[in-house]
Amino acid sequence: MSAEYNDATLAQIREVISRLQAPIPDLPTLLSLLAAPLASIGLLPPRFRTHDVSPLPPHAFVIMRHAPLLQRALLEHIIPTWEPILLKEDAYALVEQYFCPDSMFFASPAAKQVALCAYSTLLSTALQDYSVRILAKLVKMYPIDVLYVNLFAKADTATHGRHSISWEDHVHDVLAVPTKVANFMGERRDIPPILEYGPYLADVGVRIERLIYTSRTERSQDRISAIAYLLARLANTGAFPSSVPTSPAQPSFFQAALPSIRAHLRADDDSRYSAYWNRLLASLPSSMNLRSILTSLFAHLTPVPAVLDAATRTRGLVAREAALVKNLFGPLHKDNSELVDCFAAVALGRNWDEGHARIFACWAAGARQASRDREGLETLLARVIDIWSNSDHIRHSLLSQHKYATSLLLITLKYFPPPSPAHELSLSPPFVQSISTYISHLDPSVRRCGMLVAEEVARAAGKSLDFGDWKGDEQGKLWCRQLRELLPACDADAEQPDESEEEEIAVQETQPASASPPRPLKTTIVVEEPTAGYDSDDSLTGYASPASSRSASPTPSELEEIERDPTIRVGAKKVPRPVYLAQLGEMLRPTGGLQSGDEQLQATKVEVGLDVAEELIRRKSGYGTELEENAVNLAHGLMGLQDNYELEGFDQKRQAALNALVACCPRKAAPAIIEEFFRNQYSTDQRFVMLNALALGGRELASLYVPDLPGRQALPMEKIAFPSKRLPAAQHTKYLTAEDQLRTNNPVQLLLEGISQQAIDNGKEATEDKVPELVRERNLRVRPSSKISEVPASAPTGRAALLRQLASPQHLPKRTTFTDVAAECFICPFINRFWLFLRDEQTREARTALQPALHRYRGAGTGLVLSALILARFLETLAVLVHAARNAREWLAVIAPDSLELALSLGTRPLSRGEGGDEDAGDEDKGTAGPPGQSKEAALLTAALELALIVLDGCLDLDGGKSLGLEHTALLLGTGEWAGKVFGSLEDGAKVPGGGGAQEARLSRAAAGVLLKVDDLSSRWRRSMVDMV
Repeated sequence: MSAEYNDATLAQIREVISRLQAPIPDLPTLLSLLAAPLASIGLLPPRFRTHDVSPLPPHAFVIMRHAPLLQRALLEHIIPTWEPILLKEDAYALVEQYFCPDSMFFASPAAKQVALCAYSTLLSTALQDYSVRILAKLVKMYPIDVLYVNLFAKADTATHGRHSISWEDHVHDVLAVPTKVANFMGERRDIPPILEYGPYLADVGVRIERLIYTSRTERSQDRISAIAYLLARLANTGAFPSSVPTSPAQPSFFQAALPSIRAHLRADDDSRYSAYWNRLLASLPSSMNLRSILTSLFAHLTPVPAVLDAATRTRGLVAREAALVKNLFGPLHKDNSELVDCFAAVALGRNWDEGHARIFACWAAGARQASRDREGLETLLARVIDIWSNSDHIRHSLLSQHKYATSLLLITLKYFPPPSPAHELSLSPPFVQSISTYISHLDPSVRRCGMLVAEEVARAAGKSLDFGDWKGDEQGKLWCRQLRELLPACDADAEQPDESEEEEIAVQETQPASASPPRPLKTTIVVEEPTAGYDSDDSLTGYASPASSRSASPTPSELEEIERDPTIRVGAKKVPRPVYLAQLGEMLRPTGGLQSGDEQLQATKVEVGLDVAEELIRRKSGYGTELEENAVNLAHGLMGLQDNYELEGFDQKRQAALNALVACCPRKAAPAIIEEFFRNQYSTDQRFVMLNALALGGRELASLYVPDLPGRQALPMEKIAFPSKRLPAAQHTKYLTAEDQLRTNNPVQLLLEGISQQAIDNGKEATEDKVPELVRERNLRVRPSSKISEVPASAPTGRAALLRQLASPQHLPKRTTFTDVAAECFICPFINRFWLFLRDEQTREARTALQPALHRYRGAGTGLVLSALILARFLETLAVLVHAARNAREWLAVIAPDSLELALSLGTRPLSRGEGGDEDAGDEDKGTAGPPGQSKEAALLTAALELALIVLDGCLDLDGGKSLGLEHTALLLGTGEWAGKVFGSLEDGAKVPGGGGAQEARLSRAAAGVLLKVDDLSSRWRRSMVDMV
């Protein structure tokens, strides 16, 4: 009978849930379905009791089992459909009762259980505006301390495990509320104030402090562990910052809860509240959490206005802050090793001032009048001595760190009751050695820190030591005197001020008594005559030394043999293979400050990084956001890398890695490379690597042919200008210069030659159609027979198309193509950044134009961006990119005219004042330089004409040249006139600088191709062109 009754009650509640998930015919039916479960658990408001027409049995509704199902049904089915009607009929409170029961039922355990389930349900479903409003009301009415009391009120040993798991889940949900809401709201500004990140976590912090205060009488370690888990999760969310936040959006536990903590500590007569804090912080699951809380508390302490002020109120402030730290964390004893280690890492590993040093020393002393904690002082003194006497600290720390460590050492030593450890310290060899290191320091202020400690330690040990020269305000003398005045008394013996005096003390600033206004600097310069026979340059003075009896240095072959000896390389460090891009970036571009002097280790890191760079970059492509986050850093590291260690295959591996970076992450890598290309810190080789990466990476994105990298194929014979003067094979390889390698193994130039030849061939085929004899001959040769006809492929049926669509991998992300990013990330930034760079360079030249020739600025020198060698490669790279982007949407309107204008400008106008003339010639001689383009290098003219040829061929192919001919008529005609002059000059026998041989033939071919393209385009649209005469 009982089993049948249980099955019947379960069937009733399941029927209610299923009906709520299905369409509901009218409002009375909905209200009756909503009222029945609430009435069974005693949460139905009185004004809705009339709607409970089908009551459920008393134990039919199990909250923890059925409430999440009902809440999800309301969020997904009822509220989206019925919310306007429920609001109009003033019945929406019945829906809210399932998430946050009103204050009438606040004392009911069922209400808190419903709220506990509501957190999980709201955050596990997709947020909507109505769920955000419900969540804001839930957070306000049922904060975390209320739910803690409900969860652990009747917990016993048997149910502790289950409650602990529920508590951890609930803590996760509560702390995830502001993040979930912020992700949903996005850029909207109507987010509820209580759900904003900073105010929400600040309110959570206040609730936690209230929970700690109400739980101070509990002895159960399980409940302390639960609150400690909450504090640890709060620390992981960033609620314990290492500095005082300056914005309300930044959460800070101590900024919100410290006033309440101070008030409760003042009223803590039986020390239960303080003892509970000690046990709570000792129960944190991780030392990192304890360190974060300790650092945040130190940062939120009331700052000491004048750090070395010896006034009574300032000493009382220091004692009060030290007592606060002691009440929360307990004494610095050796049995609490975790606290001591965390304190040492925070207090001695970060930058603090002398005010914090006074607080730390007072805490270690016990922060009580007429009482000293010797164990805590010994613990602190041992850690401070280790830092203060460290040779690295003495040599490399800043002056502020020296002052902090010195003041902490002397103040701690002063707190010791008799017998003082100063006698043992003065006889310690490390301490004596550190004094010598301090005295030999080059900075007088740092040197006086060591002298001051030596004198005070000697005085405390009953000895006499006086270095003298302590008068004056320069070189740290004033600071040393102020610290001496502070030492006779102890801060712990002062009366702690009342809380009402805190603001007055914090605002007051005490000026040093011996401070005086700055003296005016004297402008008189006194020059002393050197004595006769004295030479101040000691480096020119030689020393008599006997003949060396050492053996001769080993030869390079002997050094290589020694290096290959396996018995010597036993202790060599092995560099692990990187598995993350951040590790690869650290290998190629270390960011750890001062680098170690182990050059062999650094060379190994670079070699290992280059070996795996391309593979790792390509493997991370399309896998999360790791590549996008590290692309810029990797680009900078690869661009700035130099072959300082003569690694094998260095150039090929660097180029391959940079190509892969551009191809796999073009939106980040390409703009970074373009930006760095126009900086003057890179060599010609590094700039060529950047240009090759842009061109080859762009073609890989466009799924076009990519040639082998330079150095991976034999040098073509036709690329050598004078084969008769070539040396034998072995000697040629030996004496082949870097310039020859760059000139002959130029993948961009190889690509451009094929592209320009294809453009000329396209024009040749179009021109052949105008010659009747050629048309007839071609038709006779290649026209297919009339008996053979091509059968068009049948269109796929609907079923085949559907099957193909279902079989395609829909889950894969859309791959970025070159046409998507060509204008935005490659071509337009390249052109625009060049114009800005050219403007800046010409401005610098104009500023120095009237100065003598020796002091004039030249922007087109060897190795600079405006040199002919780099400009030619720049135009060749741009031509390859323009050709690969021919199918982009912006090609006709933006890319083509901008690229053609750049080619025309670089081919006709001088880029530098010194271009085309002698550097020593006067300005009047440079004014008559001849026709435009006459002084241009042959390589630059060829690259500019080939870029124009590719642009014109693309325009003819895409729209027949309509957009270029009608919208940019002057640019088109100017290009034709320029190509005609260049071609005519070459036909007349004019010599171009850097021409001759294959270069001159290539230049003539490009000029003729541009002329034919311009003529073809003009003949098509001449009648529609605006008269430019």
